[in-house]
Amino acid sequence: MLPYIVLEIRRTLRDGFFMIFGIGMPVLMYLLFTNLGADGDGAAEWKVMSMVGMAAYGALGAAMSIGTGVASDKSLGWLQQLRITPLDPSRVVAGRAISGSVTVLPTVLAVLLAGALVNGVRLEAGQWISLTLLLWIGALPFTLLGIGNGYRLTPQATGVVNVAALMGFAIVGGLWFPLSLFPSWVRSIGAYTPAHRFADLGWAATGGHAPSAGTIAVLAGWLLLFGAYAVVSYRRSARTA
Repeated sequence: MLPYIVLEIRRTLRDGFFMIFGIGMPVLMYLLFTNLGADGDGAAEWKVMSMVGMAAYGALGAAMSIGTGVASDKSLGWLQQLRITPLDPSRVVAGRAISGSVTVLPTVLAVLLAGALVNGVRLEAGQWISLTLLLWIGALPFTLLGIGNGYRLTPQATGVVNVAALMGFAIVGGLWFPLSLFPSWVRSIGAYTPAHRFADLGWAATGGHAPSAGTIAVLAGWLLLFGAYAVVSYRRSARTA
């Protein structure tokens, strides 16, 4: 399975569109959100909180974008080629998920570097390491969701659904602005979204403590749900391709 994973990583990193917009857009949004009219009390805290939220947003977008490539592969007959290899559906989905997770890392690092070098965010070395690892590994549920969409939908529909899901997760999950600014009913929903719990991994790291058991449990539930969705979608696409 390793050669398959390496192949998928190389294909993604050769995509210039992903490298420019997938990495550059979250960095640009982070710098705009934290440097336009945000010099008063609480500005330093906001720069840390927004850094985590925007790194989570970038990771989420990079993870889900793999679905568009999967949908394109399906339309080009790549799935038919995979079916004649010894790889079973679970290993194909796992290989795609691992390669997609690797491509999340550059986006996370770019936003964190912007926080440290431009906005002057200072954390302990252990906090930087744990923050990076948690945001990297924690993006796996969204990779599986993107893969599921890619196997189930057309390339055009996958792009539209992924963008809609990304915007919805970012807003309701409090990645762009704190959930405390929203009405109570939005806060109630947002607290259980995978995006909010994903970002909460990073906020726990910057706060110097471990993620809560509730956050781990909610994310694990979303991981199982999106993983099952990806496998079922792959099997369905294999029958209809």
